[in-house]
Amino acid sequence: MMPLSLGVIGQEYKIIKIGGSAEVKKHLSDLGFVVGGNATVITEVNGSLIVNVKETRIAIGKEMASKVMI
Repeated sequence: MMPLSLGVIGQEYKIIKIGGSAEVKKHLSDLGFVVGGNATVITEVNGSLIVNVKETRIAIGKEMASKVMI
């Protein structure tokens, strides 16, 4: 298990755990980051990750991506 922020570009991962406060968990869930779901790191731009989740590309900061365990 490792944080999404350390994921390899182009690799699809299964989300194992979502960490952080209740607010952070809700925010990530609203974006589509749910346990059991898949996330693919598309690229890194200016310290943020572009991630494909549920057929949608989302930009999240590395700090937020570190709360998503894959």
